[in-house]
Amino acid sequence: MKNLIVVESVDEWPRRLGDFEVVSDIDYFVDEGFQNIKNYRVFNLCRSYRYQSSGYYVSLLAAARGHKPIPSLSTIQEMKTKAFVKITSENLDDLVQKSLADIKSESFELSIYFGKNMARKYDKLSNELYKYFAAPLIRAKFVKKNKWLLSSIGPISLKDVPHSHQTDLIGFAESYFKCGSQRKQVKSARYSLAILRNPKEQFPPSDEKAIQKFMKAARDMNMEVDIIGPDDLRRLAEYDALFIRETTNVNHHTFRFAQKAKALGLVVIDDPESILRCTNKVYLAELLKRHNIPTPKTFMIHKKNLDQIIDKLPVPCVLKRPDSSFSQGVVKAETQADIREKVMTMLEDSDLIIAQEFMPTPFDWRIGIVDNKPLYACKYYMARNHWQIYHTDKEGELDYGHSETFPLEEISPKLRMLAVKTASVVGDGLYGLDIKEKDGKFYIIEVNDNPSIDGGIEDRIIKNQLYEEIMRVFIKRLDRKTKGYTE
Repeated sequence: MKNLIVVESVDEWPRRLGDFEVVSDIDYFVDEGFQNIKNYRVFNLCRSYRYQSSGYYVSLLAAARGHKPIPSLSTIQEMKTKAFVKITSENLDDLVQKSLADIKSESFELSIYFGKNMARKYDKLSNELYKYFAAPLIRAKFVKKNKWLLSSIGPISLKDVPHSHQTDLIGFAESYFKCGSQRKQVKSARYSLAILRNPKEQFPPSDEKAIQKFMKAARDMNMEVDIIGPDDLRRLAEYDALFIRETTNVNHHTFRFAQKAKALGLVVIDDPESILRCTNKVYLAELLKRHNIPTPKTFMIHKKNLDQIIDKLPVPCVLKRPDSSFSQGVVKAETQADIREKVMTMLEDSDLIIAQEFMPTPFDWRIGIVDNKPLYACKYYMARNHWQIYHTDKEGELDYGHSETFPLEEISPKLRMLAVKTASVVGDGLYGLDIKEKDGKFYIIEVNDNPSIDGGIEDRIIKNQLYEEIMRVFIKRLDRKTKGYTE
């Protein structure tokens, strides 16, 4: 994608410098070249973003033309919304207090140029604020009451940048664009895709081999693709789509990425609704019950009903923390006394937990679904001498059972139909359905957003087609959003 800076007067900025071009707002409005070419990132440096101003229309037209406006209309609105500013202040409270601890006055203004400040000691705070409010030039205002609070944040114009700052401003811009241009380019890329992963994650949902196959599939379909990390929230506005390949949770940066991507109008998998529904087992249990999806007997426990319900619980049973994943936060209780002890421990962290009938089987089925269509079918066997697929021993070593992958046409139609039905009540994203088979019947255990896809396992039968099918879903949804393309 080409980088385009739009200003109200080109004299305010060198016309061409580094990996970006500078044009006036009027040229951007009327030049047919900008109307007909879609692969632009538009950095809107107009003096005002107020409703119906030139700055407002630059971002509006950029979105309508299939360009990537920075700031987007949603970011412009968020800067005006006191509730969003307050939430940002609360989320960054520790960093704000630490960064501004030495300031003696009762107010402070922080100018942020492409995510940076002139004083290096404020770079981290500037970068974090830019993640929430992705706009090229912004000024954050803080007031001190009992502690420092973010009172407002908004755009500033080039004329408000002191002359002494302008050389550094251009340097910050060049650094920003240089960072964004490290990607491997695709000739005539139709769309741009960001894949979120965390190199520090202990149990990532995809290994390096699978990530490379996702990237190849995307490029083969004329999508520009980048790998981004947990610190790259500010760059989301540069992309058309986001693919999360990191274990998700609601109280986690992955959820913020999904929310921000949706607000920016990106096609995103996993979408925030899927993360919310799948990562919380209390929500999922109620959802499956409402739709008459067969599951092992399931009970909801809190401190006030434990005494009344404990005699009704099956023994043994499985106790699950609502946000557990990869078999962590899931324990088996063998007796009523054991149930009570483990329940009380788990209730220290959550007001509700799930108890489920223990259903021992040598393996769990895993059916991969995307866009409500089956992708793959695997058997995940239990870890050695254990009742779970994943087991961490006392030394912290992870053990897990072997797996088998089957052609979809060879699995039971009942199994396939149950997987599709269950996925459809959750959404239309990418899911892994964990299903137990007992006495010829099938029971849903969990619905996982962000399911494991590793090279040589889930792709064992259909090979590269698995990655291509997922990328086709992105293309289909992007085409649906973009005028001039058909499915």
